[in-house]
Amino acid sequence: MKALILKGVADLSKTTAPLELADLPIPEPGEGEVLLKILTCGVCHTELDEIEGRTPPPRFPVVLGHQVVGKVEALGPRASRFKAGDRVGVGWIYSACGDCEYCRRGDENLCKQFLATGRDANGGYAEYMVVPEAYAHPIPDVFSDSEAAPLLCAGAIGYRSLRLTALSDGQNLGLTGFGASGHLVMKMVRHRYPNTKVYVFARSKNEQEFARELGAAWAGDTEEEGPEKLHSIIDTTPVWKPVVEALKNLRPGGRLVINAIRKEDVDKDYLLKLDYPAHLWMEKEIKSVANVANRDISEFLQLAAEIPIKPEYQEYPLEEANKALMELKERKIRGAKVLRISS
Repeated sequence: MKALILKGVADLSKTTAPLELADLPIPEPGEGEVLLKILTCGVCHTELDEIEGRTPPPRFPVVLGHQVVGKVEALGPRASRFKAGDRVGVGWIYSACGDCEYCRRGDENLCKQFLATGRDANGGYAEYMVVPEAYAHPIPDVFSDSEAAPLLCAGAIGYRSLRLTALSDGQNLGLTGFGASGHLVMKMVRHRYPNTKVYVFARSKNEQEFARELGAAWAGDTEEEGPEKLHSIIDTTPVWKPVVEALKNLRPGGRLVINAIRKEDVDKDYLLKLDYPAHLWMEKEIKSVANVANRDISEFLQLAAEIPIKPEYQEYPLEEANKALMELKERKIRGAKVLRISS
């Protein structure tokens, strides 16, 4: 099969092609696993974190990609949940132990044995992949292959982030950054919380305009103060500056939820500007989002189908994955980026 592989940590300021096209054997499904023929795979900022070493794979080479839509091609021994031809999706969670206290309560994302798709196991930048059947999710018919891909990570992690805000209808929500996850959170909020106003903070004028098109009450720069204080803010950026700036826009008792696997070091000195009275006093909270649980994906897919949420996306052939990644790095974003691998 054709696959794009990452051979080691790369400096994206020195290369625009960190992934190499390779011919690999088609994997065989093991016990409880299914083999997928991949149709599409979303492109995520977490892939940049892997490439640049902020969350490096444990071994190289590795096939990246964790927003995978495919058709079941073959079943391994004792796999019976799906049949050949079923269309399923795979998100960031590849597997977990299934037995610890976190797994038993549905928080596999906190399991010590959590494995990530496209990092700890080969992912979707390829023509085929295998996955434990318990971590594959039926894709509702209402979605095309390319629409479904961003839902599996950007949508699911956005769903978890929104749940962690503890937002109530009528309370004000802020979003810092407005890419794949942010625009899906906006669509969720407009459905679930019709009386909630959303304020978007983004450095990109294009992102600000996109947010207004989707119904933002206000959109401005990361450093601006919004027209009113906010009950909750979700940060979807890869850097620290928006975190510090967001805190000044929180109401007393407000909560900032950071939706990021890792933060880049380019502006870590900005943390020195964190001022306790101005930013954290009055019982403000900061909460991180760790990975994604199995239920986040299944519940969100159901919700997205009911609304329905149709992501905005740009499609690229597999061979242009490096181009899509560099555009993501350069913040050339309107919605999500999706690789088309087969039909």
